[in-house]
Amino acid sequence: MDIIRHLKQTVSPAVLEGDRSPAKASLLEQFYAIFAARLADKDTYDRFSNESIASDDQAFYDRVWTDGTHRDQISRELAGKHNVDVTAARGMIAMAAPLAFHEIKSLAGTTPVPQFLRDNLASYQPLIPAWSSAVLPASMLADAPAPASTAPSRSEEEKGGFMKALLPIIGLIILGALAWALLRGCQENPEPVATPAVTEQAEDGDPSAVAADIEPAALRIATGENRELYACSMNVGDEGLETQVIDALTAAFGEEANKCRADVDDSFAAEMPASAQLTSVLPIVKNVPNASMIIKGDQITVNAPDEAALEQLVADLQAAAPGMTVQAEGPLGLQGEIDDSLAAADAAMDDLGENPDPRDVARALSIQVINFEVDASAIPEVNKELLERASKIIAEVPDMELVIIGHTDSQASDDYNVELSRERADSVREFLISQGIDGTKLTTQGMGESEPVADNSTEQGRFRNRRIEFVVRDEVDDASNEMNSANDGMTISNDALDPDLNPLDSNNDDLLPDGDDVTQGTELDPTN
Repeated sequence: MDIIRHLKQTVSPAVLEGDRSPAKASLLEQFYAIFAARLADKDTYDRFSNESIASDDQAFYDRVWTDGTHRDQISRELAGKHNVDVTAARGMIAMAAPLAFHEIKSLAGTTPVPQFLRDNLASYQPLIPAWSSAVLPASMLADAPAPASTAPSRSEEEKGGFMKALLPIIGLIILGALAWALLRGCQENPEPVATPAVTEQAEDGDPSAVAADIEPAALRIATGENRELYACSMNVGDEGLETQVIDALTAAFGEEANKCRADVDDSFAAEMPASAQLTSVLPIVKNVPNASMIIKGDQITVNAPDEAALEQLVADLQAAAPGMTVQAEGPLGLQGEIDDSLAAADAAMDDLGENPDPRDVARALSIQVINFEVDASAIPEVNKELLERASKIIAEVPDMELVIIGHTDSQASDDYNVELSRERADSVREFLISQGIDGTKLTTQGMGESEPVADNSTEQGRFRNRRIEFVVRDEVDDASNEMNSANDGMTISNDALDPDLNPLDSNNDDLLPDGDDVTQGTELDPTN
């Protein structure tokens, strides 16, 4: 179990919040090792093992290290080592501590945390600095290699004098061997120009690599009035995690799990702290009509239209997943949601770099909230700056074609919502064209209320459903091709549709009464 790697993927993104500083990422990595060593001490852990630690409880760090001089030393040493401001280091550590605690506790499962950390000592021990002996329990340091003595013995001094005399000769021998190896390598196996050498360190991950690039895996579901799976989507790092989540959804909701939309990309974590508890968590949510749940990192956020049902839902989920932080969704802060979405979309565009993947461009654009006025399709001024920036990126990506998809909540008729969502998608397309984008690269769809991502019974759910999505056209085409393959490659025309579904067709081959097509009568259609 690589504990440090897991914490880099799950905790660091939440602490750094888009800051791509390698120094800060490396500082956090070393703090995780010190923190794990501290929790491996049973006496330390027992002090707060029965507490309910909130993920934003920054005072928790003070309870782990009760000695203020120790806390100051940790901040000062880490800041100096990684060239980070001491105040910033102190804030990062205080924010990381409760998050890391929940992740470690979740990884440990039923194993006591101190035992789990001692069993996996090898995964973080190399990162424990020598100076931390002053802030870690002696029982923990006993497991670590003893520091080498700095005072040489007499025999060592004599050997040292002899070795000093040999150093120039050894240096010449080594230099000659390196020169010969370099010449031989150039002759027999020349490396292409500008091709970086692949090293073991690169495969394992450079400690200074930016952990903030990885977003926590996430699952979002909502139930309907009849406790069915009303909406479902996930963001996961690989197909293994996708399969694990789908299996849990299938166990709870049956074939309805097939409607869950999955965004599988290595920009998301390949581990989900709550994955082991999904088989317990999902049936609890299923039993509450019009409920919603978002799992991200070590947080479970839920909502329901009934206050009593919501309180019970939080209590039941916390009992089923004690290693997670379960909370009720707060009131909708509209302006804050909009501002946060624009900031996140802007940061995602910063991370695109040169020659970005079109899917990453579409994903970055979809983060923003375009909060149209009621019954209107005019783009709000606050979104135009971001769309202007996006147009420059789109123009520079060769052969990039996007589908702009509009969605609404369910607070009007189906036909009205489809038309309104199409008009809003068209409005975004026209704006991008006005910025110089070739119109043939942009198509639109209006989906109305047909593809919700949240329940429509709460204000927060309706807000999430009112959205504009950007999708690479190839992905839409691939989905259509899969649907055609599922229908044995047959092309379905209007005449092939049953009259009950399409009163305008010309056949009469339905096996049910034509209740919506009076010209066909009310008897069963004849079989062909």
